[in-house]
Amino acid sequence: MSSSIPRTAKRIAIVMVAVGTVLGASGCTGNDPENNSPAGSKSAPKKAGSNNDAAGKKVTIGFSGPAADHGWLGAINKAAKDAAKKYPDVELKVAEGTNDASLQISQIETFINDKVDAIVLLPTDGAALTEVATKAMNAGIPVINVDREFSNPFAARTTILGDNYGMGVSAGTYACQLVKQKKLSNPVIAEIAGIDSLPLTQDRSKGFKDALKKCGQRVDNRVSAEFTVESGEKQASNLVQAAPKIDILWNHDDDQGVGVMAALDQANRHEMAFIGGAGSANAMRLIKEGKMEATVLYPPTQAADGIKVARLIAQGKGISDLAQVEVPRRIVLNAPVVTKKNVDQYLPLAFES
Repeated sequence: MSSSIPRTAKRIAIVMVAVGTVLGASGCTGNDPENNSPAGSKSAPKKAGSNNDAAGKKVTIGFSGPAADHGWLGAINKAAKDAAKKYPDVELKVAEGTNDASLQISQIETFINDKVDAIVLLPTDGAALTEVATKAMNAGIPVINVDREFSNPFAARTTILGDNYGMGVSAGTYACQLVKQKKLSNPVIAEIAGIDSLPLTQDRSKGFKDALKKCGQRVDNRVSAEFTVESGEKQASNLVQAAPKIDILWNHDDDQGVGVMAALDQANRHEMAFIGGAGSANAMRLIKEGKMEATVLYPPTQAADGIKVARLIAQGKGISDLAQVEVPRRIVLNAPVVTKKNVDQYLPLAFES
């Protein structure tokens, strides 16, 4: 996600990990194996095996994220803590959630002074936290960058991201399937986006448009909201007034989707297949009840995955299911579509709006 995103807009699917390509060793150059060891380790990583969850050397991991002022962010923080509790060899130091970049910088400074073994950081502002993350890396402390990227890739040992463009592609691809399944002729497809000035919204909309284009469809009606319940209700009301018929509606965010559903209820407009985004428990319950068609996930597990990756790196391990002996530099999580057929698989990990 963009480092310039306001706190209300930063969210956004669950497990199903697509591992990125190893881009190179962190913070170093050359082909010397000693130089290519991950930051914070004394030797080259051990060969990946099937016993990664077995207790290893004790490691201390610092975790810092924004204030949990949104359901998705609350789930991010909880999942990180829960992941750490599963490992007796992990001591987790949790900084107080904040949307103040200066305060978060001081938190990372404290972790550096405490000489933690690794840092998992979901920055309130990726650009603002780049310098202090680089400082940690230079001190030999591997940094796991979650969700909002630093402005310099060398500020992190590994970056774990959701896939905003992929969300749009998933939503658009599913919409195309619905057009075919329902044998819709000249379908009206609508979109309720998030804040249009944000790269994440632009990426989601582009992915949606690109996927629709492949099946000869387009977005006929579009409005943008602000990732809040109130804005979702207001913009959905405007949308249904402007469009007397809608066959498929994609809403970018399930929190603002609460307001969208309220507007649809008030207008008695339930003729459309309503697709959500992000993966809230509320949306999944509506899917089970048949009141929503689907939702596209943006993983609230990113920080939990960060904790697991930080532990492996600090212990000099790789990911056991990969032949590569080192943890990848970049991991992008999948954006699957949740429908009535598979909702029970995802509901236990969904976040409350």
